Amino acid sequence: MTDFLIQKAPAEIGDQKVAQVSQVDGVKYIMADDSWLLIRPSGTEPVLRVYAEGRSREMVKSLLAYGNTVAASVT
Repeated sequence: MTDFLIQKAPAEIGDQKVAQVSQVDGVKYIMADDSWLLIRPSGTEPVLRVYAEGRSREMVKSLLAYGNTVAASVT
């Protein structure tokens, strides 16, 4: 799963460029404006968790929508 998320890392999400991809505790896409999306496997259940933080409500919605789409395609 981690390899897939790294290989398929998007160039941008929600009109923000993906500036960095981190592999700490899952796969975290860090945007140019410091917004981020983290997709990680649960430690206790057979599910993927999707977390996001953004500078606006719209950015968080874009990040979570992308994360949910990717998580659904991986499982």
